[in-house]
Amino acid sequence: MRKLSMDELGRKTVEEFKQASKNPVVAVLDNIRSMHNVGSVFRTADAFLVEGVVLCGYTPQPPHRDIHKTALGATETVDWIYTATTLEAVQQLKAQGYRILGIEQTVGSLSLETYTPVPGEKIAVVFGNEVEGVDQEVLKQCDGCLEIPQLGMKHSLNISVAAGIVLWKLSEQRIIDLKRG
Repeated sequence: MRKLSMDELGRKTVEEFKQASKNPVVAVLDNIRSMHNVGSVFRTADAFLVEGVVLCGYTPQPPHRDIHKTALGATETVDWIYTATTLEAVQQLKAQGYRILGIEQTVGSLSLETYTPVPGEKIAVVFGNEVEGVDQEVLKQCDGCLEIPQLGMKHSLNISVAAGIVLWKLSEQRIIDLKRG
């Protein structure tokens, strides 16, 4: 066994990334405190070719060295916008035809492994603050909630880890389809 070289990995250039067909998924960051978490979400968004990231409230914005340190250039490939509030972002995305899903443990939330996205459906997933989670007023505007099943004691994940799990799940079928050719 050997590691693949960069050439063998088939990495896209920034221009190829910008031109590539994107997964119809947007990650909405609801008042995230940590620049490292923001950078990590950008890097994951790049990995799964999502449409973009919406930074809301006091979520840090690029350019910043602490975001760049974790994003490793993904702030240059992934489209992003800023909105003053998450509620405003969710309302705008709804008006654009996105299904809004909060990533939160709620009454009636669906366990992530049971969720199958409708092919081609535009989805916006809202990831909450590191301490408070997704704001209750934002949850009221969501079309539903997904929760990541957990077996341990904490029943809590870092937002960057949660984003990796959820964005993988929402990209899984596309990855399978690409591998099939």
